[in-house]
Amino acid sequence: MIWVVGSGPAGISAAVYLLRGGESVGILHQPGTSALEKAEKIENYYGLEEPVSGRELLRRGWAQAQRLGAELREDQAVGLNFGESGLELTTTGGALQAQAVILTTGSPRLAPKLPGLQEFEGRGVSYCAVCDGFFCRGKDVAVLGSGEFAIHEAETLLPIARSVTLLSNGDPIPDGLPDGVTADARRLSELYGSQLMEGIRLEDGQTLDIPRLFVALGTAGSTDLARQIGVILDGNAIRVDENMATNVPGVFAAGDCTGGLKQVTKAAYQGAVAGLAALKYVKAQKQT
Repeated sequence: MIWVVGSGPAGISAAVYLLRGGESVGILHQPGTSALEKAEKIENYYGLEEPVSGRELLRRGWAQAQRLGAELREDQAVGLNFGESGLELTTTGGALQAQAVILTTGSPRLAPKLPGLQEFEGRGVSYCAVCDGFFCRGKDVAVLGSGEFAIHEAETLLPIARSVTLLSNGDPIPDGLPDGVTADARRLSELYGSQLMEGIRLEDGQTLDIPRLFVALGTAGSTDLARQIGVILDGNAIRVDENMATNVPGVFAAGDCTGGLKQVTKAAYQGAVAGLAALKYVKAQKQT
């Protein structure tokens, strides 16, 4: 099975080319998370005699992929790594084995407007537990977030850190916290320190002497998943070659997550290229 993470124009376009090439395709689908879904009218796309809403264009794409045989799974990806038999996607519903993975979940990385956050990026503030957890051995760490992605990051840090605190920043504490994770729902005021982050100040004036913060708001985007498996980034964009391939074999990316123009036309084109490249990659793997 080839898994496409994201069901916007890039993801559906990739899936269509893979399906027509005879491969089994699963699409991780989260309604309500696409920027296109918020567009009132789309009229600058080929073949639209009359404008359609972004929501309607998405619906047509989903129906097209399902008609061709795609498995459209309403699930959330929270991790991407190598398993015993190859690529493995961790989702809220369990682990999925993949012959190849195409990341198409868009570009935004959620971060609060919190004083000190940008200043301490790389000096106490991180966005990937798998990448930077090693540097927190025996230290107190905090995870900022309240969803499945935040819980996954906290679980990753538990065996490494001395303590793990989940900071929901005013949101309700989520159910199903792993044993050993402490939760705090108070709102954050700022991060403080000199050369390195030293702690977190709360709105009630109290402080937490925690020198490491992992930001895991909302859901895991393409760049979050890419970091976990060692994909090279250009800032917040995933670096790809002319075939939409990353530096990690079997991992491709398309759409807004690769940077540049954020348009349906570009996303659909890159999705087609990624789908064809993944098709070629999987067929070559079967012959070895």
